Amino acid sequence: MTDFGGAIKQCPEYKIAILGIPFDEKSCFLRGAARGPQAIRTASTGRMINPWTELGVNLEEETVMADLGDMDVSGSFLEVFSRIEGKACEILEKKAAPIFLGGDHSITYPIIKAFARKYNTLDILHFDAHPDLYEELYGDRYSHACPFARIVEEGLAKNLVQIGIRAATGQQRDKAAKHKVQMIEMKDIKDIPWLDFLNPLYISFDMDVLDPAFAPGVSHHVPGGLSTRQVVDIIHALNAEVVGLDVVELNPDRDKSGITAAAAVRVVMEVAGKIVARNKSRNMEST
Repeated sequence: MTDFGGAIKQCPEYKIAILGIPFDEKSCFLRGAARGPQAIRTASTGRMINPWTELGVNLEEETVMADLGDMDVSGSFLEVFSRIEGKACEILEKKAAPIFLGGDHSITYPIIKAFARKYNTLDILHFDAHPDLYEELYGDRYSHACPFARIVEEGLAKNLVQIGIRAATGQQRDKAAKHKVQMIEMKDIKDIPWLDFLNPLYISFDMDVLDPAFAPGVSHHVPGGLSTRQVVDIIHALNAEVVGLDVVELNPDRDKSGITAAAAVRVVMEVAGKIVARNKSRNMEST
């Protein structure tokens, strides 16, 4: 069973859509993130977990979640990126919230291109050990180390907040300053930050934001990161209308115990619960 605690329904009309993007051709070190979607689904079995989130949302009964399977990632990266953008647009046209299972972090760029077509003003909360603001890496402007450089250059988001950063270079700091990116580095996190966003919020979650003790199944181990508990608390504390999520850079080859995939499932479910709770609150206010 790969059903997010039993929440997944086979239904053409849905409020939240899971979509796998098994693409890791833009990884600069170890490959393996293409197997991330299946690893996350396997860890989501309802035989092990239930559909309730910590905030008391029952994802099985209070929303309609569908798993759309994995995208076709054959062909050139430009063809794949175009396909990703198109698929994201299809889900958004249904007025549903997409949750993307990566895959390396390069997939976030075409996803945000789709969101920018729907939302004139979009905020992004980026969880990561790395800023991913390189102009290019090893001659590649579309590397998984570069998506947010492309996003800010093209003005695809109103605000970009990065949290958990602990591997920033001077070049990336300059890029962040130029484009007014708010970078919350690990060295500056003393308490759980309460983050407010005025515009619709997209969350991009790189699994290496977690300390390797909590998430060994990533290609780039950067000690000194967030704990799983801290991440969940940050999600709970968000004051925002969350409209989408990607969870990227899970490398099952390095996740022998499966704890990284389990953490990814928790992130997906708590963000989904946040989406449901916000919509429920808004509906109650309008009645």
